[in-house]
Order: sequence, then C-alpha cells, then structure tokens
Amino acid sequence: MENQQLPHQHGEKLNQILKDMPENADFSAVASVFSSVSDSSRLKLFWILCHYEECVINLSAIMQMSSPAISHHLKLLKQAGLIGSRRVGKEMYYKATETEAARLLHHMIEMLIDITCPKNE
Repeated sequence: MENQQLPHQHGEKLNQILKDMPENADFSAVASVFSSVSDSSRLKLFWILCHYEECVINLSAIMQMSSPAISHHLKLLKQAGLIGSRRVGKEMYYKATETEAARLLHHMIEMLIDITCPKNE
C-alpha cells in the first residue's frame, strides 16, 4: 500500500498511518483477550481470581453456578493466559496469572466499574 492515497484527503498521510499501525495479528490477539472476558460471568470470575485463589466448588458457590459451568469459564480464561492453576491433593486452585496483561486487564476492569457504576456517597 505504499504511496497509496486515501479516498478523502484531510491532511492524513496514509503511509504514516500504515507505518504506525500494529499488524492485523496483533489486533486479533488483543481481541482474543477481550473476548475471554466479554461474558459478565467470566468477567466477575476473573475479578474474583485477581483478588483470591479459589477452588471450583467455592467458585461455584460464590457465583451461584454449577461446577461444570464454572469449569467451562475457567478453561477459557486459562486458555487466554489470564489465570493459572495449582493442584493440592485432589483439589485444583485457580488465581489470576502474574502477567502484565492480567494486571492491566484487572486494573482496567476496576476503573471501568468505577466509571460506569458510580456509587452515590
């Protein structure tokens, strides 16, 4: 697309835009992370696991969902690299990973909750 012109020239430089823009695969990777928390139950589950390490049975009680449903959500969050697990005997415990992506997403969720759901004090 080098030296191509935009249909409407408003002073933008197409080559500069294309040079500065991340690759399509980068946008796909970010969309995949957002997709992982696009469900309100997964969003809530991720928030819990950012604050606490918990097992499926307790998460099921907290979320008032079946264990298979919780396991499904955990699988998607784990595939996205947002949570990890550890085994203690027969029990699996889950928590948010200590990655920059998980920390940033957690921070963003907390900020968006504050912005979109202001508390009347």
